[in-house]
Amino acid sequence: MKKLFVSIFTIFTAALLAQTGHVLQGAGAVNFSMGGAGTALPLDPNGALQWNPASITAFDRNELALSVAYFTAAPSVNAKMTQPDGQGGTFEIKGTTDDELGASPLPTLGAIFTKADSKFAFGVSAFGISGFGVDYPATTELPTPDNPDFNPNASNPLLYPQSMGGFGHLNSNYQLMQLGLTGAYEITEGLSIGIAPTFNYSSLLIEPVPIAAPSEKGYPLGEKASALGIGAQAGLFFHLPTGINFGVAYKSTQFFKELEIEGKYADGSAAPTSNFKMNYPAIFTAGAAYTHEKFDFALDYRLINYEKTDGFEKTGWVIGQNGFPTGAVAGFGWKNVTVVAAGLQLKMLEKLPIRLGYTYSSNPITEDNVFFSSAAPAVIKHAVQAGLSYKLNSNFGIHLTYHRGFGEDVTGQLMTPTLITADNPLGKIPGSEITSSMHTDVVLLGVSYGFGK
Repeated sequence: MKKLFVSIFTIFTAALLAQTGHVLQGAGAVNFSMGGAGTALPLDPNGALQWNPASITAFDRNELALSVAYFTAAPSVNAKMTQPDGQGGTFEIKGTTDDELGASPLPTLGAIFTKADSKFAFGVSAFGISGFGVDYPATTELPTPDNPDFNPNASNPLLYPQSMGGFGHLNSNYQLMQLGLTGAYEITEGLSIGIAPTFNYSSLLIEPVPIAAPSEKGYPLGEKASALGIGAQAGLFFHLPTGINFGVAYKSTQFFKELEIEGKYADGSAAPTSNFKMNYPAIFTAGAAYTHEKFDFALDYRLINYEKTDGFEKTGWVIGQNGFPTGAVAGFGWKNVTVVAAGLQLKMLEKLPIRLGYTYSSNPITEDNVFFSSAAPAVIKHAVQAGLSYKLNSNFGIHLTYHRGFGEDVTGQLMTPTLITADNPLGKIPGSEITSSMHTDVVLLGVSYGFGK
């Protein structure tokens, strides 16, 4: 049977993109329930510190907010291709594989320190801004001589064992934590400026290693690796006595050191260290909001700059010094993403505000790079959120939110560097197809505590 497609790099680095390539839509239970809209509407510390550091001057006392999000995704990958039947014809093999990873917790902690008569405000935040895990089991329905009952309609060729040209069991776990130290100042009445250096920690476990060119032993299995990163954020916040607010903020690229991934081959022998650099994209956000005694409304626009980010900017296969492809991938070629977020808070019940949110995200994946992003199953194009809070007293609040994300199926062709030609620079496999799908569910539980004067 023809050797199957790709570098494992394609699969697992794309797996990182399942979450890191998709900026989380909100920060904490309150902001998430507003669809992530918060650049001009600082309802709680987490949303304000995440989207606009200048907006923390809107708080008139110290406040602490803690949330935990239980994130579940339901990614699946379907692959099919044709094979010779040994009698001069062909037959089709195809199969769909569902992820088996389960839920992943993501914490969010924010604190704001200020006074009612102060022009200064300070904040500290510790956010799980990105995280993912993908677990695709190896295909067991194999077209081998010892499998006479082989079912070609239940055989995913993408996940065949490495010895048969597939990837086998694909397993990965990535987390990105960010610490922010924020300062804001009210320049004049109604206009504030804020800045925040950001410090990041990422960890990655990946099997097989995505960035290693294959040897005669196949691809190595990686051990957990970590890297530190740094960046910054700045913003402006303007509010009028009429209840109309405006905000704008820019979070720079988060620059990381290289991940140094140790590993070994399937036979237990040591593999060379693999180095991989992947930054976190810059984000520009602008928003408007209106506050009223009975309701609040917020609308945000964001641009996520993947096209100028290491790890995302380049695409295609790596070509070695000998002029032949190495089996590794140069990058993902993702397009920039635009996000529109809207949220409505109803305050008719004094101790029980209710919130509804909606989020739209454009798709960074094209037909030509869906294969390179095959483990980043799909883009969550539309998402809806609903949440509520209960104010126990003037200091304590409890917050609960539910999110449902609806993915957009993306379809392309399988690829292999062995088929690269001038007319087929990506090595597309004729008659093949790959489709990734996903939806997400998130439940968030949060508490808040206000203190001081």
